[in-house]
Amino acid sequence: MGKNIVTRSEDYSKWYNELVVKANLAENSAVRGCMVIKPYGYAIWEKMQAQLDKMFKETGHENAYFPLFVPKSLFEAEEKNAEGFAKECAVVTHYRLKTNPDDTSKLIVDPEAKLEEELIVRPTSEAIIWNTYKNWVQSYRDLPLLINQWANVVRWEMRTRLFLRTAEFLWQEGHTAHATKQEALDETMLMNNIYAEFAESFMAMPVIKGSKTESERFAGAEETYCIEAMMQDGKALQAGTSHFLGQNFAKAFDVKFTSKEGKLEHVWATSWGVSTRLMGALVMTHSDDNGLVLPPNLAPIQVVIVPIYKGEEQLAQISEVANKLADELKVAGISVKYDDRDTQKPGWKFAQYEMQGVPVRLAIGPKDLEKGSVELARRDTLSKEFVQQTEVVEKVKDLMVEIQDSLFNKAKNFRDEHITRVDSFDEFKKVLKEKGGFISAHWDGTSETENKIKDLTKATIRCIPFDREEETGSCVLTGKPSAGRVLFAKAY
Repeated sequence: MGKNIVTRSEDYSKWYNELVVKANLAENSAVRGCMVIKPYGYAIWEKMQAQLDKMFKETGHENAYFPLFVPKSLFEAEEKNAEGFAKECAVVTHYRLKTNPDDTSKLIVDPEAKLEEELIVRPTSEAIIWNTYKNWVQSYRDLPLLINQWANVVRWEMRTRLFLRTAEFLWQEGHTAHATKQEALDETMLMNNIYAEFAESFMAMPVIKGSKTESERFAGAEETYCIEAMMQDGKALQAGTSHFLGQNFAKAFDVKFTSKEGKLEHVWATSWGVSTRLMGALVMTHSDDNGLVLPPNLAPIQVVIVPIYKGEEQLAQISEVANKLADELKVAGISVKYDDRDTQKPGWKFAQYEMQGVPVRLAIGPKDLEKGSVELARRDTLSKEFVQQTEVVEKVKDLMVEIQDSLFNKAKNFRDEHITRVDSFDEFKKVLKEKGGFISAHWDGTSETENKIKDLTKATIRCIPFDREEETGSCVLTGKPSAGRVLFAKAY
């Protein structure tokens, strides 16, 4: 299996596309703008899903499932939300096909099967969920409602890229209802923190937590919190968002409750989500010119064992050792694959597992049997060493932690080196062109200035960091007063 992927320095975009396909993560489908997630890619997504699901449930959330279709009248109920997603909607107008009388081998839409009300294929589920919550909430005793759903959504994108932007994608969306504004704000912050913890502890991807500007907020939200990550090409990627929806949806769908004091009040709402876009983030944060690099915490296969042998007899002897090691590693909680297929040569297997980012590879040949050793190769550093078979389990256990930490630190150092403070617009443009990354600059707080900078440079305000130093200054474009620096970047 030849590597033959273009290098990052030659063409970063092409490198990404080729890697996703060659590492067997996903491929384009017969449906324009939609992807097929292949088993290896889906196995990584399942590990992400399992961990996030555990974190949601530990904080009191439950899973439910709501319909794929949203009646148009419900979709229109919260105006800002409807307006924000209107241009990306797929709409169902008919419910039946019939044989074409002019060509019986073809089907046409049956004009008599027109739906009384058109259905929107969900781009997000606030409308159908809040219409449902109206029946679930009567009293303060019914609150809080802490619901999440794992689902697919459709946003009709014309320019698509595997995982990063597709017309249909997988995600989770949390939708919660609370008795007080403060409870809802606390929930919004809690979920943003969970996303950040997941990104850093499992994806080994450092993120900056902050809030979005008004023009970058979710349609229908009063506040949007986010986690922003930096990719190796210096572009930012929004890795997760959590929205404080105020009472907008409760008012649009008339969701009221009787408070402890006996008053009828509208509930307070949040929604939050991450998607298969995280797969793209994972690829772009750690991978190299040899292929995918996976953090051990999300690798479907953490260790692969490859036998190097001539003839059945040698294979049988090696397999005895390999299977024993595999069993010991599994007992230690490590996922292992022993690849004893005789259809591919060891060199081909090495190249394949390198391309697929398996964190540790063990090779065992006849000489290793004599010496009681194995050859251990690390995917992140591409270094090799010989380890005694009796020490393999402890060594691998330590390596899982070491590789995870090492990938995080490497990504964090890269990110930190690519945060540049600038005080003039000339400097802003120069850094953006020559270095990229996050630009920390003063902004006068107006959407007008934000949009003008976007038009001039394609850079947007990624977030107003929660931990920014409050410092007065002058806006990088207009020179007007600014309360603090925000982070600009070109983004995916």
